[in-house]
Amino acid sequence: MTSQTIPIMGDGLPQSLRDMLGPEFEILDWDDSPGSSALRRAVALITYGHPIVDGPLMDRTPNLKVISNHGVGVDHIDVPAAHERNIPVGNTPGCLDAATADMTMALLLATARNVVVGDHFARSTEFTHYDPSQMIGYEVSGSVLGIVGLGRIGRQVAKRAMAFDMQVLYHNRRRDERAERELGVIYRTFDELLAQSDFVSLNCPLTADTTNLIGQRELGLMKRTAILLNIARGPVVDHDALVAALKSRRIAAAGLDVTSPEPLPRDHALLGLSNVVITPHLGSASNRTRHRMIEMTVQNLKAGLQGENLPWSV
Repeated sequence: MTSQTIPIMGDGLPQSLRDMLGPEFEILDWDDSPGSSALRRAVALITYGHPIVDGPLMDRTPNLKVISNHGVGVDHIDVPAAHERNIPVGNTPGCLDAATADMTMALLLATARNVVVGDHFARSTEFTHYDPSQMIGYEVSGSVLGIVGLGRIGRQVAKRAMAFDMQVLYHNRRRDERAERELGVIYRTFDELLAQSDFVSLNCPLTADTTNLIGQRELGLMKRTAILLNIARGPVVDHDALVAALKSRRIAAAGLDVTSPEPLPRDHALLGLSNVVITPHLGSASNRTRHRMIEMTVQNLKAGLQGENLPWSV
């Protein structure tokens, strides 16, 4: 370390991000404990694995000039508190839309066509002959997909669904007539979308309004043959209600890339159900997307330290 090294604090930063930062930065291990010397020294925070950054933590970081988030969702950062303290917050929008939409479709196909349980069965000693009556799944082509949250990612999901000849419904707080013209999507009220869709895809941000957006009432509105997909944030779905709906076959299945908490406790009821596919938050986990996310994270960080406007500010 030299006298010109810039101290920043980051949680579990990968080597690729450290390499892009370069030797001029001293990377401090994440330590948010009371009296943390890392907090006192750090001039910037990189949030990589969704650590909680609230007002009290910012107050214990007296030299803080910028918070750079590796990802789009900033529900783990108290953005209003940062703005009150004149601390800019950056994220990485746009670059992960396609990868996250791909993952949405991967979960849709995996749940509809029994990919995971089929893989386990094909590897087992029970698979001794082909039986055409086994593991009959749900037809994707020609089915109805309901997208909750037709933002950047939701639009990409709609494009992919139409390649499967799906009819696409959507619900936003505000109707998007431009998307209707360009993509052929159809607006529905929230309850109408739930009742009419064969697949319900959650692609909305986590806010106070979307926390527990899907609970017992909402699951009760869905078709018994419907499949729920959550690639938004775990708390958008009431997990207790989801477990009950899956156990009782009130809905057919669920595909989850996010949970609450994350990861789930190893004895959580969801992990024991065969009609749910769970992946470990892989929405943006593609090679090109992650590389671009790192580039944007570093650009936001450096701009904030130089007192410039962040390229991607929240």
